[in-house]
Amino acid sequence: MTERVTLITGASAGIGTELARVFASNGHRVALVARRADRLEALARELAGKGGPAPIVIPCDLKQNDAGDKIADALAAAGVELEYLVNNAGFGLFGLAIKRDRAEQLDSIAVNIRALTDLSLRFADQLIRNRGGILNLGSIAGFLPGPGMAVYYASKAYVLSFSEALRCELAPQGVRVTVVCPGPVPSEFQARAGFAPGFDSAILNVSPADVAQQAYRGLMANKRAVLPGAFIKLVPFLLRFFPRSFILHAVGGFQLRKR
Repeated sequence: MTERVTLITGASAGIGTELARVFASNGHRVALVARRADRLEALARELAGKGGPAPIVIPCDLKQNDAGDKIADALAAAGVELEYLVNNAGFGLFGLAIKRDRAEQLDSIAVNIRALTDLSLRFADQLIRNRGGILNLGSIAGFLPGPGMAVYYASKAYVLSFSEALRCELAPQGVRVTVVCPGPVPSEFQARAGFAPGFDSAILNVSPADVAQQAYRGLMANKRAVLPGAFIKLVPFLLRFFPRSFILHAVGGFQLRKR
């Protein structure tokens, strides 16, 4: 029988690192994907040192068009198949879309949308065969329009919509699909995006470790969506009571004050 593994993208920091720890602590052999090989190797040593199976390390930049091929080749060379796919990698850029570097914004689409879609479809046969699942990292931003981070918010709306639709399509074949939608999480995300955590981060944030634990439990329980934190759970409910135009201007006003 072919060995089954859990593939986790963006595993070198933040929520991705914590997801690797959670899956490994629950007996999964993990395959770790990120750009920074040194961090992946350090994480792999940490996980192996706790008595679990040795992780597979796959240094790879997901914004490259051939990233999916590199990952598939590495898994085939290791003689493993996917049981679970965790599409965690992603980043955003803060500022007016027309002012930010266009190439960088297209790179964020490549990571947040194209790579996530590629891996989900590429490995669907293995996930069906092994009756596994997909965990996609969305965001509370996926429920909102996002002036000031227009591309990022739009990309997370795609992740939310795609995850829910794929869940419906794969459920009859025994594959669970869960999307986790955290609010602000203290990690390297803010620095890469280009802003400092503010009041929203102070009242809404949940630690990366807590997000990972809740995401894992949600996937195993076959939940459609996981919204970590009490305040975050209120957001989709409250949005029902306001017209989209009001939400657009409110988010825009809040975001653009950070500039």
